[in-house]
Amino acid sequence: MQLDLSILRVAGALGRHAAERHSLIARNVANADTPGYRAVDLEPFADALRRAEAAGSSALSTTRQVPVAAPGAGSPNGNTVALEDQMLRAGQAARASEIATTVFSKSIAMLRAAAARPR
Repeated sequence: MQLDLSILRVAGALGRHAAERHSLIARNVANADTPGYRAVDLEPFADALRRAEAAGSSALSTTRQVPVAAPGAGSPNGNTVALEDQMLRAGQAARASEIATTVFSKSIAMLRAAAARPR
């Protein structure tokens, strides 16, 4: 019997993407008052996964940083960090992390149930 555990690889990649995204968001928030600081984020996970699959990679190894366009009026000092926008992005990253954790736990539960079933 051969198991296809690619769902676990994708969930792991999603978890790493969410963690890296949290790190960038934290850096953006920490630099909210730094003149000239440009906010960055990661490319969407779906785009990064599609790019990795097109390259023939079985795992998502690198993600691209993209500049964040400041919503509304720009800051007079050239800073592009909008705290409200960063909090929304942090919520998205937290949900992605929760999804990855749920997929892992449910997959492990299914594997345990399958292993315990009498043959």
